[in-house]
Amino acid sequence: MRKVLVSACLMGRRVRFDGRAKPVDDTTVERWRHEGRMVVHCPEVAGGLPVPRPPAEIEPGADASDVLAGRARVLTPEGADVTDHFVSGARAALATAQAHGATVALLKQSSPSCGPHEVYDGTFTGRKVVGEGITAHLLRAHGITVLDEDQVAEADRCLRA
Repeated sequence: MRKVLVSACLMGRRVRFDGRAKPVDDTTVERWRHEGRMVVHCPEVAGGLPVPRPPAEIEPGADASDVLAGRARVLTPEGADVTDHFVSGARAALATAQAHGATVALLKQSSPSCGPHEVYDGTFTGRKVVGEGITAHLLRAHGITVLDEDQVAEADRCLRA
């Protein structure tokens, strides 16, 4: 049976930087739970970051591939470098997905870890840019289909294909 890696915050776990969750209320997700398809994971917590924690963004003008290649950092508003936590968490997410045979990932949009289509621009002004979070990029680079919380139906189609 194909599995889906799901951001822990989408499953109601209070693991976001602000100590909150962003649960997805969807009958398809409930069906996945009952079918035993879900692998729940938070890359930031797996990477050693506490809850709550300061927000973090990829440096302006850089992207996830730059971070993974060591050419860019992930910083807090105060300038603390949390890059190693984000990279370690992305690698842990990939290892978890591979260990469970997850072929699809449903991740939280806009996160510097999980955002599959857009992330904050690194200025801490709330502006978003097209791009991927570090975990989303790494999973996609290893053949895992990465979608966001608004693409549950598409994720389900991928799981059943």
